[in-house]
Amino acid sequence: MGLFRRPEPTTADSTTPDAGSLWARGWGLAATRSLQTLAVLALVAVGVLVITQLSLVFIPVTIALILASAIHPLVALMRRRGMPSILATWIALIGIIVILGGVVWVIVLTVRSQWDDLVDSASDGISQVTAWLDTLPFDFASIDLDEVWASAGDFLTSASFGQGALAGVSATASFFTGLALMIVVLFFFLKDGPRIWEFLLRPFTGESYERARRIGDKTVDVFGGYVRGTSIVAAADALGIGIGLAILQIPLAIPLAVIVFLTAFIPLVGATAAGILAALVALVTHGPVAALIVIGIVVLVNQLEGNFLQPVVMARSLKLHALVILLALTTGTILGGIVGAVLSVPIAAVAWGIITVWDGPHTPARPFRKKRPETV
Repeated sequence: MGLFRRPEPTTADSTTPDAGSLWARGWGLAATRSLQTLAVLALVAVGVLVITQLSLVFIPVTIALILASAIHPLVALMRRRGMPSILATWIALIGIIVILGGVVWVIVLTVRSQWDDLVDSASDGISQVTAWLDTLPFDFASIDLDEVWASAGDFLTSASFGQGALAGVSATASFFTGLALMIVVLFFFLKDGPRIWEFLLRPFTGESYERARRIGDKTVDVFGGYVRGTSIVAAADALGIGIGLAILQIPLAIPLAVIVFLTAFIPLVGATAAGILAALVALVTHGPVAALIVIGIVVLVNQLEGNFLQPVVMARSLKLHALVILLALTTGTILGGIVGAVLSVPIAAVAWGIITVWDGPHTPARPFRKKRPETV
């Protein structure tokens, strides 16, 4: 039997670690984590590259998904009331198109009706501002208007302006192409959204399938809650600033209020930027005092929004720190311009929402679980 007896471990065998243990502690563990981090960053970089190259597809599909998530409760309600699915989808889609078209029509109609008065008021306002600047104890260099107009004419006849015009035509064509794609995708998301998601989940089974279901439900909840909550906050901002502009009789009060509503979908900076635009219009039409009053109205509305309305309305849909929002806005603006700034925050909120349901309906992914009292 001694031939088949298991040899006793030697001193070297019991003290020398194997290759697996070397990679599981110390510098080996650090190297393993570094390689994993580099792999994740490489995948993220490839994903960002693909998105930027296919922005004409990614942006319309993402906007369609966000809008479909926001309107899904209404479509589901109509279906529960016995309305055919196709009819509920068409009602929701036509309603969106009518609302957006109505907003554009109001802006264009108001600008056309008040444009002449705005130009005259702006000319008088600029003259008043120039006269006021002359009274200050600072030496402002005079501006030769003829030289300015000559420079503008040279630019309009230059090759760079022609190239910019061609680029503008291309951007316009891309915009309408993306708009048509967004409408078509939105229709199918509203009509067959759950069916499409179930088809995409066919490769998953067991716990992977349940996790994917949680991710889909969380994505729809966050996108829908974000759009509905932001719409309420944006409407409050537009109403407050619009009433203030109307009381001061500032031209284009309605278009400026609509711009406030639209830019409020860019957190932290959107409504403030629109308020600055309104202050500039007040400055050139009614002088510095009116501009200061408009700035005061904008600050007051933003304070009421940030301290009272937004914490209540957005508490469930947007659980992100202000620093995360700022970094997401910056990254989105660099990658996608204005559209990237609008989409960056809800996408970041969805990413955090997915982490919070990764291991269960109320169980975040293991690295993000609270493991100790976090006090400062």
